[in-house]
Amino acid sequence: MDKFYELTVAGLKRQLPICPIAEGVYIAGFVMFSDVELTIACAEEMLKKVPDFDVIVTAESKGIPLAYEMSRQCGKKYILARKMHKLYMTNSKSVQVKSITTDKVQTLVLSGEDMDYLKGKKVLIVDDVISTGESLRALEALVNTAEGNIVGKAAVLAEGDAAKRDDIIFLEPLPMFFE
Repeated sequence: MDKFYELTVAGLKRQLPICPIAEGVYIAGFVMFSDVELTIACAEEMLKKVPDFDVIVTAESKGIPLAYEMSRQCGKKYILARKMHKLYMTNSKSVQVKSITTDKVQTLVLSGEDMDYLKGKKVLIVDDVISTGESLRALEALVNTAEGNIVGKAAVLAEGDAAKRDDIIFLEPLPMFFE
């Protein structure tokens, strides 16, 4: 098996390392952290594809650069679902999630203040990669609890079978690899 997968997204080429996630199953590791050029280009392309929205919601941590840059470019707020309850959070709500890139169940938390802000708003959920959809489902549950109106679910990449979904917006498909 090759050690890298060449991806072209938002007009930019990147070499992604091939990483094992289970016996005979591999993914191409896509990380936007520290790649400012890629983050800016992907945010710009995403904003061209998504419906009108009031606020972006993403999960800590790999969605942060994208949500921040989309927010910066369009001037709309983004809200972050944290991986754990923080002392400053009051009346927070949480859901559990098991992502393909983590080996244990995680928690996503929104503060009561963020929950109040989302009520009645047109919400765009964004992430870097949608694969199994577990993180997406957790974010949807939080937004629904807050009585936000989800108008779109978007990611830079749709991995594996996620690319066949018709309920998400994405820039490029990303294959999974099997031995």
